[in-house]
Amino acid sequence: MSSADLELAQRCRAGDGAAFEELYRQYSGRLFNLAWRMAGSSDAAEDLLQEIFLVVHRKLDGFRGESSLGTWLYRLAMNHCLDYLRGRQAKMSRATASLEDGETEPAATGRVSVVARLDLERAIACLPGGCRAAFLLHDVEGFEHREVAKILGISEGTSKSQVHKARLRLRAMLSR
Repeated sequence: MSSADLELAQRCRAGDGAAFEELYRQYSGRLFNLAWRMAGSSDAAEDLLQEIFLVVHRKLDGFRGESSLGTWLYRLAMNHCLDYLRGRQAKMSRATASLEDGETEPAATGRVSVVARLDLERAIACLPGGCRAAFLLHDVEGFEHREVAKILGISEGTSKSQVHKARLRLRAMLSR
């Protein structure tokens, strides 16, 4: 936990709008990408991002500095995304949404072919929620297993197991 994190959180709690804007600028890109990967569409990710920052604003008093501000934000964001996926809105959206819309990841790198990228995104979307969350946080976002465990509220061993299961399922899906 850095003193800069704690100071930024304190400024936000004190009602400093510039501090909350700084918090948003610092984390919104990564949280949007997480929401996009969890929800599967940029429209849903934009809505989720707004909702996530509303939750952050309401719950900032609960931030005690026991973990980094980023870890705390990711946990809130991941929990919100998982709630979304469990909800009726997500079920209806997934039933009507099509990955054939031509939508691509906002921060896609040019070295991976578009077809391979879409195949990977489809495969990730098919993973069970727990595996998908752990995989995205560890393999895509780069968090260590201990951080993934904190964010998701699971043990480090469960994080490792979920990532391993996700990789196995992805390999099987992508090898077809």
